[in-house]
Amino acid sequence: MLIPCLACEARFLPDEYFGACSDYDRGLDRVSWTCPSCGNHDDLRVLPGELGFGYPHGRRFHVQDRVRVPGLRRQRGELRLDITLDAGNWKVRSRPRQPV
Repeated sequence: MLIPCLACEARFLPDEYFGACSDYDRGLDRVSWTCPSCGNHDDLRVLPGELGFGYPHGRRFHVQDRVRVPGLRRQRGELRLDITLDAGNWKVRSRPRQPV
């Protein structure tokens, strides 16, 4: 299974794709991702069987585009998101938020 970058259309194996995730925002249920090929930054939501790409809108995350990833699973933790696909497992940690 190869997962595409929506900006440059490069395709990545799950280990490379999910390894490029840098931050999990539990409040918005959003993951930050930077393309290893073109450097494009995307916000996405990991959903059962798919990735939802979009943007924060108020206190919610609005999904605009979806990419099917059969077998994709997720488990929300207090300070991280666990992503599972086939035999692979990735943990995307939350970055501590600075007080306002």
